[in-house]
Amino acid sequence: METRKPARIRAIITGATGMVGEGVLHECLQHPDVEAVLVVNRRPLGLTHPKLQEVIHGDFFDISPIEGRLKDYNACFFCLGVSSVGMKEDEYRQKTYTLTMHFAQTLSRLNPDLVFCYVSGAGTDSTEQGRSMWARVKGKTENDLFRLPIRAVYAFRPGFMQPTKGLKNTLSLYKYITWLYPAMRSLFPGFVSTLAELGLAMIHVVSRGYEKKILEVRDIVRLAKE
Repeated sequence: METRKPARIRAIITGATGMVGEGVLHECLQHPDVEAVLVVNRRPLGLTHPKLQEVIHGDFFDISPIEGRLKDYNACFFCLGVSSVGMKEDEYRQKTYTLTMHFAQTLSRLNPDLVFCYVSGAGTDSTEQGRSMWARVKGKTENDLFRLPIRAVYAFRPGFMQPTKGLKNTLSLYKYITWLYPAMRSLFPGFVSTLAELGLAMIHVVSRGYEKKILEVRDIVRLAKE
């Protein structure tokens, strides 16, 4: 297990205007180990906090204009993603694999001591050979991220996540099914966690490391409690 601990966590977060990114940001702003957070978004968050800085940038395929703002960070929580529903494979690959790798490669050049945490998904195909298009693309993204010349890369594969109460970007579907969470947690512990547990696990993996580079739901829950 990788145990070297940075003095304090200085994290870049993407996707903070979505449900997952907002939940991870919420945990970071509350956590004593997190010193500073830089959010890179296409639109403003509408949030202020002493730890928080924000960069608004529309084109994640070309982040050269904002490179100067991305230096001196030791963590990235990459929560930006799109649904594959209705997409052709080429389009999904462009918006998932190509975009993620461009952002991560830029950060690896600017911050070689970085820990990169990628929000993937349960069912991702590490072989890149399966029938599921989205799972193959996510699998290739994970595999190529692991080759980056930085301190560590971790792929998080959450399943169903109980949203954090009070946040504004919870997907509408979750508002109707969260009452099922206690039963789902009991019946399917390997598929169900809370969004708060994901955020805490990402923070803890930066400060404490973990013996696996791919974290399934049980790993996320375990690491959140440590």
